[in-house]
Amino acid sequence: MKRFKVLLRYLPSKVQLDHENYGSLLLLPGIYIETGLPHGRGRGRSDPPVQRHPNRLLSPEFRQKGQKSPKDQNPSHNEKKENRRLPSNPREVEDLRGDSAANPLIVFNYSELKKITENFRQDHVLGGGGFGSVYKGFISKDLREGIQPLPVAVKVHDGDNSYQGHTEWLAEVIFLGQLSHPNLVKLVGYCCEDEHRVLIYEYMPRGSVEGNLFSRVLLPLSWSIRMKIALGAAKGLAFLHDAEKPVIYRDFKTSNILLDQEYNAKLSDFGLAKDGPVGDKSHVSTRIMGTYGYAAPEYIMTGHLTPRSDVYSFGVVLLELLTGRKSLDKSRPAREQVLADWALPLLNQKKKVPNIVDPRLEGDFPIKGVHKAAMLAYHCLNRNPKARPFMRDIVDSLEPLQVTVEVPSTDLSGTENTGVLSA
Repeated sequence: MKRFKVLLRYLPSKVQLDHENYGSLLLLPGIYIETGLPHGRGRGRSDPPVQRHPNRLLSPEFRQKGQKSPKDQNPSHNEKKENRRLPSNPREVEDLRGDSAANPLIVFNYSELKKITENFRQDHVLGGGGFGSVYKGFISKDLREGIQPLPVAVKVHDGDNSYQGHTEWLAEVIFLGQLSHPNLVKLVGYCCEDEHRVLIYEYMPRGSVEGNLFSRVLLPLSWSIRMKIALGAAKGLAFLHDAEKPVIYRDFKTSNILLDQEYNAKLSDFGLAKDGPVGDKSHVSTRIMGTYGYAAPEYIMTGHLTPRSDVYSFGVVLLELLTGRKSLDKSRPAREQVLADWALPLLNQKKKVPNIVDPRLEGDFPIKGVHKAAMLAYHCLNRNPKARPFMRDIVDSLEPLQVTVEVPSTDLSGTENTGVLSA
């Protein structure tokens, strides 16, 4: 474990756990972390590297030494077989949604999306990531009869038609097509035409929590707004966990929490969401995916996913709101780079907690509220997942920490404060 912490100092902030990513580092049998070294170094491989999905953690099934996985043996055949299971047109998507389609979604054609985004103008780009690019758009009244005018965010698949990209697109359509809550971003519709895979969301004018919290341009978020964001995000997770069919979000982080004009928080990007365990099952076994710095340690090591995995990630985000520090920051001294590791020993020490609060708040915060928020984060980050609180209990703990929120009249025309959807 000591060796593991030392090596983290030299790792990129976004890492993958995948034995097929060459130039990776073996931590435990079957689990590698990408070192960022050029291809072939460190492992003596000369094969061409496989395509990586940015910003994700991955860990496939263990395999015996020298044994090839089906993908290694015949990747093209395997990929074709997988893609046959995926819908290729709106009719097949709607058939798949079936009775679970509680929310009506508009099926857009690609020519309509060109009108909405003014032919995907580059100055309309809000952000991008592993999925592709996100554009700001506007649905005008003359686009189609019966559709109301609406500002939207248009998330466009990058066009590589990868199986993973397609499944994440489909997951968002399925989950956001059946779930509705004030703290979940609303999916307006989608496009599934030829090779195009596009999602159309409600536009969130203040962008992501990440963009606001760590901005060098915008004014620092006040303590009251930070607690409002924490409560809204907690309500979103609690709704997912307590649904009739529980959902585990799996990629809870500041870039996936969007803010409306009044700083109401809404969860976005359901590409990695999974159905939770039901009946007497305690967990879901799955390939490890998420973002390093937020993923629960037991999930990284075992692949066992539970709602308490989301609780750990919530604890990290609460720490970010408390300290103004990023979950992983390589510019800091080695012992302070992983936020959860650095802050955890300090959270239950009342005298030390004020020293880790975001200095940009300049002492403008209620000390009792800070102590309570710190202890809540402390419990969320418990190494024993069964000892972590339920999200509904976290909501109850955050309710008393709410104070009157004065929403600043910020100019939202700047790029830092636009409705960026994490891609």
